[in-house]
Amino acid sequence: MALDGLGMVPGMAPYPPKDGFEVIPMWVADMNFPTVPTIPEAIIERAKHPAYGYFSPSEEYFSSIIKWQEIRNGVTGLAAEHIGYENGVLGGVVSAVNVLCSKGDHILLHSPTYIGFTNCLKNNGYNMILSPLKLDEHNIWRMDFEDMEKRIQKHNIHTAVFCSPHNPCGRVWERWELDKFMELCRKYDIFVISDEIWSDLTLEGEKHIPTQMISEDARSRTVALYAPSKTFNLAGMIGSYHIIYNKWLRDRIEKESSLPHYNGMNVLSMHALIGAYKPEGYEWVDELKQVLTKNVAYACDYIENHFEGIRVSRPQGTYMLFLDCTDWCNAHDKTIDELLKTGWDVGVAWQDGRAFHGPFHIRMNLALPLSRVQEAFDRLQKYVFIK
Repeated sequence: MALDGLGMVPGMAPYPPKDGFEVIPMWVADMNFPTVPTIPEAIIERAKHPAYGYFSPSEEYFSSIIKWQEIRNGVTGLAAEHIGYENGVLGGVVSAVNVLCSKGDHILLHSPTYIGFTNCLKNNGYNMILSPLKLDEHNIWRMDFEDMEKRIQKHNIHTAVFCSPHNPCGRVWERWELDKFMELCRKYDIFVISDEIWSDLTLEGEKHIPTQMISEDARSRTVALYAPSKTFNLAGMIGSYHIIYNKWLRDRIEKESSLPHYNGMNVLSMHALIGAYKPEGYEWVDELKQVLTKNVAYACDYIENHFEGIRVSRPQGTYMLFLDCTDWCNAHDKTIDELLKTGWDVGVAWQDGRAFHGPFHIRMNLALPLSRVQEAFDRLQKYVFIK
């Protein structure tokens, strides 16, 4: 989609470049790296079997997830009964919201906000109440707990959709932040739907803490959603999973997920996850995180040293940048549309940040070879952010 989708998704996808410029795909959250070889090996091996009929998830599927969560995230006490299949994380979000809310209810989220949350919640008749993240004195995005509490009280909120690590800001939340957030949820009896699809892609020196590990209460009131798709570039395979410890909640969400008769696992998707969560996958992700850390460092340093009027908070996870172009646009009397198009014209296929509730913002994917990142920033300096 990073290349095929150019100009095909109005309001989301970039336009194709002018003649003479090769596309550097830096918009949709797909990686431009081949995945770990154990994934196609597992798919090919299963595809050799000539029967593709009905099946149930295997014991190896569940044990692979349990081991991955234990080794990567320090999770203990996870059992197969706590794990459920979802076609996608957003589908899991909708199933959980449908159980926890009535149509028209208010749901707490942070802004900037992942476009997928905006679309799926609005499409299903829910109202988003956005509490803006704030940059602190160290240029780090933080939750505004006072603002959150006011909005919770004003709108009588009992459900929150939480993004950890955060997309598009790239925050990897610290323990004290998660403690304070979940205490606020306990105080006002708020259920939390925690999207942790980016949990594997923390940058070097950072550590993801699952929301459910904060306390026994957090474990009980949180629906956690995961997938190997961001980590291993498997979005086209379909396949995510939830972790729900609260049996009352789990039973109802699994019932809700079953209602469209469409939330069924693909046999090859199951084997893709098993292939991803093999020992080679652990090593591959560690190497990937090193590459992404270098790419992020290069991009943020380049912006600071060359692009006056462009601000960015250095992400701690994901492979996305969220550029604040407010000062540059004002100084050059340009609209964000004009800025976006100038980049698109020279093949830098970055993404309009307004869909993420950033009025003068651009989202930028850095999951490419460093040489391609360097080429993109060279073009931006030559043709876009001209001094």
